[in-house]
Amino acid sequence: MDNLKSIDFNSLARKQKSIQMRMRLLVLAHFQDGKSRTKIALSLKVSRTSVNKWVKTFLEEGLAGLQEKPRKGRPVYLCGK
Repeated sequence: MDNLKSIDFNSLARKQKSIQMRMRLLVLAHFQDGKSRTKIALSLKVSRTSVNKWVKTFLEEGLAGLQEKPRKGRPVYLCGK
């Protein structure tokens, strides 16, 4: 499992193309710096519930757990019609 102290989350966030993953990594960077989950949520303008979920997921599953999961439902296809 990934160790919280050994990862440079800011560096990883800068390399991300996915906005969602970038936000999750920034949350972890602030958490690593010792900020409270409430302050992280306020500074990044996300819900505290999301912060709690992302931190918990990272602690249990590592970076792989933060990746986007396939979504259920009918896929949306865009066409020029």
